Amino acid sequence: MLPAVKLGSTMITRLIIGGNPFSGNSHVSRELDAAMMDYFTTEKIKQTLYRAAECGINAVQLRGDKHIMRILREFWLEGGKLSWIGQTTPESLSIDSNISQMAGAGAAAIYHHGTVTDALFKEGNYDEIKRRLAVIRKTGLPVGLGTHMPYVIEFADEHKWDIDFYMACVYNLSRIDRVSSAITGKANTEEPFFEADIPVMYKTIRTTNKPCIAFKILGATRRCQSQETVKAAFAEAYKNIKPADMVNIGVYPKDIDQVGLDAVYAKEGMEKAL
Repeated sequence: MLPAVKLGSTMITRLIIGGNPFSGNSHVSRELDAAMMDYFTTEKIKQTLYRAAECGINAVQLRGDKHIMRILREFWLEGGKLSWIGQTTPESLSIDSNISQMAGAGAAAIYHHGTVTDALFKEGNYDEIKRRLAVIRKTGLPVGLGTHMPYVIEFADEHKWDIDFYMACVYNLSRIDRVSSAITGKANTEEPFFEADIPVMYKTIRTTNKPCIAFKILGATRRCQSQETVKAAFAEAYKNIKPADMVNIGVYPKDIDQVGLDAVYAKEGMEKAL
């Protein structure tokens, strides 16, 4: 197994498989969204999860929707062993019910969806964010807050919000007002993937004393020009996060064993960061 850290009572490997591609959310184009949806049948998703376990990864970060929870149930019934970090779903009519459903479906931890966090934060609706975090706390599971904006983490730390970990995007996609594709049904395109954001979020991750899960380290394909650029992004990530932090990576292994390669790059990145 890859090196792991403790999240609540669960040991989580410092590389986690992310779920955006499983749900057809490429952050690139409608065409790539459709291609991912076509590729990731239930069987393909389970094959990817089994491959992750073979490569020493023991956790996945996936949406808390009925489709994903059903696939996870099948995977676990078949003997799969990955832990699930659940993401709240913005299209749910009741966030409270969604959290309860994820807890009942076997989540090891739950975090609040980053795009929704950022929208509420921009509105100054801090009380609603804290209320939702309190609902997660009542489940007894580790409480996470997702965001694309470094100052959300800084603000939450300063005001001592009841949080166990952060999901931290290295790109500040919330420079613009955004709505999840799960709500609009449209591809997330023309988002602000600015390279200058990366060191800012890494500094924030290092500054907070809470564990962080860094995501979009490959810029949703924008840093995948070659295997060397992918490898460099992994090395950069582990060099710039804390020893208790993790990296979340989405995979689309249609043409190459991305899971296996990413596991190798992560292990090398962790070793170099020591």
